[in-house]
Amino acid sequence: MKSKEVESHVAEVVKDMPQSGIRKFFDLIEKTDGVISLGVGEPDYITPEVIREACMKALVAGRTKYTSNCGVSELREEISRYLNIRFGLGYAPEHILVTVGVSEAVDLALRAIINPGDEILIGEPCYVSYAPNVALAGGIPVLVPARAEDEFRLKKKDLIARITERTKALLLSYPNNPTGAILERPDMEEIAQVVKNYDLLVISDEVYAELTYGAKHESFVSLPGMKERTILLNGFSKSFAMTGWRLGFAAGPDEIISAMLKIHQYTMLCAPTMSQFAGLAALKDGFAFVDEMVAEYDKRRRIIVKGLRELGLPCFEPRGAFYAFPSIAGTGMTSEEFCENLLFEEKVAVVPGNAFGPSGEGHIRCCYAASQSNIEEALERLQRFLRRRQTSNTAII
Repeated sequence: MKSKEVESHVAEVVKDMPQSGIRKFFDLIEKTDGVISLGVGEPDYITPEVIREACMKALVAGRTKYTSNCGVSELREEISRYLNIRFGLGYAPEHILVTVGVSEAVDLALRAIINPGDEILIGEPCYVSYAPNVALAGGIPVLVPARAEDEFRLKKKDLIARITERTKALLLSYPNNPTGAILERPDMEEIAQVVKNYDLLVISDEVYAELTYGAKHESFVSLPGMKERTILLNGFSKSFAMTGWRLGFAAGPDEIISAMLKIHQYTMLCAPTMSQFAGLAALKDGFAFVDEMVAEYDKRRRIIVKGLRELGLPCFEPRGAFYAFPSIAGTGMTSEEFCENLLFEEKVAVVPGNAFGPSGEGHIRCCYAASQSNIEEALERLQRFLRRRQTSNTAII
């Protein structure tokens, strides 16, 4: 078959889907030497030794076979205890499904609830895979903007304005990637009222729940009446520096978790066995590491926010995750122009805000899960970059 003939067999939903804005940008980074990256959204720590040892013990003991589709029973029991102790949530182990990262959990949740043409509200700026996953499941993503002047919190009026008779669910993600925003109790109560009034489901991606600064995370599930309407997603990647282990979980109403399990057993079968035993060790013995890591990120957070503001880039103070999301609108460049020029001229990698949705235009995402020395050097290079632009603009005038 000729190339054009082969292409005609590709599904329309895939052909119409744009390449990930992050992936497109990191293709440029790979071709450039000496780059300081504030782009990759993962901890710069290695997985704690106690967790790695648990994996090695599982390997030595020959625990390398498939597990139950829903996950190792001891791990689901430990997740149940974790959700209760850390967030006051009561989920029985049988209402918990262990997944291949939170990414699979998002996909399963959407495919379990979407009928063709259903609309899913997505607060944005947001993680890049949400809208494509909705489309791949046969749904229609409906983006709901969150704004810097509202501290990137989703507002009731913006949700209501986009609800139709086809609206099925709301996909929430707080603490937020890329903004670092959190929702406080009054914000969640307003959203919960909308959810009740319009009979919606909620998918709440809380993978950054352990990474908050100055305010303990409250789960959306904790609001009255929301547990039976919410699919809670969380995982080990960010909290325990386990990105490559691909381990997450979902908790929710029995009917929905059962539906997700059906899809999971025909696609992934089970999460990686050794990762599950590593996750068990993380929940039992890993929280001293989490506390240490969060304290260090808090220090870096203050350095980068202060530095960006001193350079004249307005920056909302992130209170969760490990991202700063400064405005670069005053430079006259688009987000992509800013990032590409910064990369080529000063070899600093950050991510254009429009990769996270239309509301992200005019911003860049800077990940401060990088060493303090790299953050400080990146700020110095950014200062040179901005000064050179200012001098050039003055010369033109």
